[in-house]
Amino acid sequence: MARGRLRIFLGAAPGVGKTYEMLEEAHRLVKRGEDVVVALAMDHGRADTRSLLDGLEVIPHRLLSYRGTGFEEMDLDAVLGRAPATAVVDEYAHTNIPGSRHAKRWEDIDELLGAGINVLSTVNIQHLASLGDVVSAITEVRQAETVPDDVVRRADQIHLVDISPELLRQRLGDGKIYARDEIDAALSNYFRLGNLTALRELALLWLADRVDEGLARYRAENDIQATWPARERIVIGLTGGPEGEILIRRGARILNRVSGGDLLAVHVRAADGVASESPQALEAQRRLIQELGGSYHTVAGEDPARALLDFSRSVNATQIVVGISRRGKLSGILGGMFGGGIGNRVVRESGDIDVHMVSHPLGGRGLERPRQRDLGRIRVAVGFALAVVVPVLLQLLLAASPAHNVATAVLVQLTGSVAVALVGGLWPALLGALWSSLLVNYFSTPPMGTLTISDPQNVLALLVFVGVSAAVAIVVDLSARRSKEAARARAEATTLSDLTRGAASSEDTVKRLLEQALDVFHVRGAALYGLADTGGGHPGKNWRIIARAGELPAPAAVGNRDSVPEDFHTENTEQIDAATRLALFGPALPAGDRRLLGAFGAHLAAQLERQQLAASRREVLRLAESNTMRTSILRAVSHDLRTPLAGIKLAAGSLLQESVDYTPEQQRELLQTIDECSDRLDLLVGNLLDMSRITADAAKPLLKPVRWYEVIPAALHGIPPGRVRADLPPNMPEIEADPGMLERVIANIAENAVKYAPESEIILVGTAGGLSAETLAGRPAGELRIIDHGQGVPAESVVEMFRPFQRLDDIPQTTGVGLGLAVAKGFTEAMGGTLTAEPTPGGGLTMVIRLPLSTGAPADDRHGQAPLVPQSFLARRTHAMPLQPSRTQTP
Repeated sequence: MARGRLRIFLGAAPGVGKTYEMLEEAHRLVKRGEDVVVALAMDHGRADTRSLLDGLEVIPHRLLSYRGTGFEEMDLDAVLGRAPATAVVDEYAHTNIPGSRHAKRWEDIDELLGAGINVLSTVNIQHLASLGDVVSAITEVRQAETVPDDVVRRADQIHLVDISPELLRQRLGDGKIYARDEIDAALSNYFRLGNLTALRELALLWLADRVDEGLARYRAENDIQATWPARERIVIGLTGGPEGEILIRRGARILNRVSGGDLLAVHVRAADGVASESPQALEAQRRLIQELGGSYHTVAGEDPARALLDFSRSVNATQIVVGISRRGKLSGILGGMFGGGIGNRVVRESGDIDVHMVSHPLGGRGLERPRQRDLGRIRVAVGFALAVVVPVLLQLLLAASPAHNVATAVLVQLTGSVAVALVGGLWPALLGALWSSLLVNYFSTPPMGTLTISDPQNVLALLVFVGVSAAVAIVVDLSARRSKEAARARAEATTLSDLTRGAASSEDTVKRLLEQALDVFHVRGAALYGLADTGGGHPGKNWRIIARAGELPAPAAVGNRDSVPEDFHTENTEQIDAATRLALFGPALPAGDRRLLGAFGAHLAAQLERQQLAASRREVLRLAESNTMRTSILRAVSHDLRTPLAGIKLAAGSLLQESVDYTPEQQRELLQTIDECSDRLDLLVGNLLDMSRITADAAKPLLKPVRWYEVIPAALHGIPPGRVRADLPPNMPEIEADPGMLERVIANIAENAVKYAPESEIILVGTAGGLSAETLAGRPAGELRIIDHGQGVPAESVVEMFRPFQRLDDIPQTTGVGLGLAVAKGFTEAMGGTLTAEPTPGGGLTMVIRLPLSTGAPADDRHGQAPLVPQSFLARRTHAMPLQPSRTQTP
């Protein structure tokens, strides 16, 4: 069943017209032919709002009593039973009266959505949890009812009902919001013009965040890279140095000049790293950005400038804040010769994003040690140029000394080759060596002026020269590559350390790692896939999503499984094991990120194993709790088992005494004692065995169509006559139940009611309407209510009442061990039903048994089926006549 859609009408203050506009929308839906009901609409005495209920189907409210006062609440079961296309439910943040199924109305609405019903609802800005303190400071009124922001943000549509503060005050003055005697006080307090203006701005700003989320989703879906300055968003580039605090505060001041916006700090870890990076400084900057209301991000990339710009464009940034370079003057000059520093490149390549270059005290003072540089394109190009020029210059130098020999020329040219190797690496050095050898051969090796070599020793010298030059070039090249790989590994390790630390602080570590992968790899979505099991323990060919983050392409669904989309890049996947794969959706990853992607896969594998171990641990704890329950049962009933046995032994022993002559009345009394103690022992042992079966998940019912009146007589067998009255409507539909289990459920509840309400008549009332609770999976259910007018049970004790070994107040232990209701609840849930407790109007307790209606054959057509009977009923004697349904039903 598809989940329903939620539309919320958001208002800045009471009286803006949320309910009015919601009901108008309901009328528009009805005109379009949609099935709409009003589950709850509060008119607050406003005639205009009440008039809009005309022409709409209204579900009657449910009346609840609390502390002697009656309250109207939405009848959730009635709405579920009606099953409309759309339900109108006012006041999304309302707190339900104790005794309701859910504590909050938004939880009731969530159940309606889960049943496939669309919902229209309303909420005021002051009821949002994140704004509660702000609204209280503005209005000096603290809100008792709040709703979490993320719950409201999950709505499919949020419609702002907005009117100007002046018009709202006019409506209040005209008596359209409050009664006449309340107008002056409202205008002077909550509805002051300044208050309404501030609340209206809060509503607009909060809704702007929601709109911005939709804009980001649209840009990602349509692969839009250009910046859309719909909202001010400032990105601060951090290097890990102490100047980061200055940059963060400058960015915050820039953001304060506009109304609303986002502040994002991003630390770019380059593969060649910054030697002076301080983890302590980064942690302090992380805390600072969070205190200022911003967010902290970490990305890794070989090119810091490119990584910063890619991140800025991915978040639709409007401004970038970076600091001036910390390099010294000489490094700055050289950096300018080879393409400029990071800040200069960001300015040059930022496009339509504004860039702020911020000065700081550390600018131009140099780093603690030189940065390691890899052999980039510019450096290699310079190396080739030197390979051509340097040998010529050295040969001109040798020409100035006519007395030089071959050895001198070789050594001088070797020096030049080493210099070329240090600058350009392997290939420029080899070119320089060959070029130098030709120059030495032509100008310094006899015969001069030709490439002919007459002396074999000169041939060897030239060969050694070329070999040494090549060896030096190889060493320099390998050294640069090793340095690059080591720096990259260090940056990746630091990044993964941060990721692990962030995941460890999250409840869902797998999802947290996937969310952080979005920032690290600049992708729009990440998912962890596992092979779906097609049955028989063999994995199928379809993949299912284990966890996901970000925006994923719409997968092709097969049953309950999600096939891996065909449009993701194969280089963006990492196989964790034979049945698990990590996939990133977005641009193809460069080859240099493969190792980092593999590390992510290793972390995810570890987290999956951790989750499996946690599941195993929970299973072990469950088994341990079962063993503890059995031990507690034996310990708790040691006295209760002896008591009826002692009574039986005493009565039987008295009858066997030949020296005592008992009258017939005395003999009958002793036999009755044996009978009563046997029944007590039978009930106690049955409860113990049934509770053991429930805790071990061994209570397997044999479900069949059953009528309530077929099991009630046997269930009431042990109750004194006249204490229980059954009022069942005629022709009640059959329910799906195990007759033996259902008999035990009714017997335990009825015996419990007789015990705790000794002066009250116990009434059994049957109904067949409404929908069941969630455990019935939306199937129609039949109900049996067991009503007493005793002392009742406090609301805070209802949950404990169903736990094993619980007795109310000071009831003596000789009356039982407190397992009756626990067994009844366990059996009811085993049959797919629910057992709940409600306060009886006027005092007392009502136990409600709900079981799904039967869809099987009629009872008259069944033969030969043997129900699963609880242990205590195997020997129970039943003399009651079948109970026939009555013509009247107790209200």
